[in-house]
Amino acid sequence: MKNAYNSPTQFGYEILRDFVLPSILGPHEDEILYWTGKDVARKFPVFTIDELPTFFMEAGWGQLTLKSSVKDEAFYLMDMAQTNNQSRSCHLEAGFLAEQYQKLNGFLTECFGEKKLADGHVQFHVKWDLKEKC
Repeated sequence: MKNAYNSPTQFGYEILRDFVLPSILGPHEDEILYWTGKDVARKFPVFTIDELPTFFMEAGWGQLTLKSSVKDEAFYLMDMAQTNNQSRSCHLEAGFLAEQYQKLNGFLTECFGEKKLADGHVQFHVKWDLKEKC
C-alpha cells in the first residue's frame, strides 16, 4: 500500500522551485535555469513537437498550448494557474522549449518567456535561425 510519503506533492515541488532554487542561484537564477532547461531537454527528449504539452503537464509546469507557428517561430501560452507564485521564473521552461525545437528542427533556436500576469499566463516565443544549422 502506497502512503502519502511515497510520492512528491505539489507543495514540495513549489518549495524547491520557488524558495530553494532562487536562494541557491541568487542573481543568476534566470540564466542558470535557462541552461538547465536545455539540459533537461537533452535528458528527456520528445520525438515530436506535439508531445510538448504532455511533458509540461507531467512535469508539473503547467498547461502548454501552441497558439501559432510559422516557418521560423512558434508562440505558446502556458497557464500559470497551477502555481501559487506568479513571480516564478519561466526560464527553465523557455530553455527546455528552445532545446527541444533545436533538436527537432536542426537550427539554432532560442526562446523567450513573457509573463501576462493579468491573464495568468506566460507567453513563449520560440525563434529559430534558418541560416544557422546545428
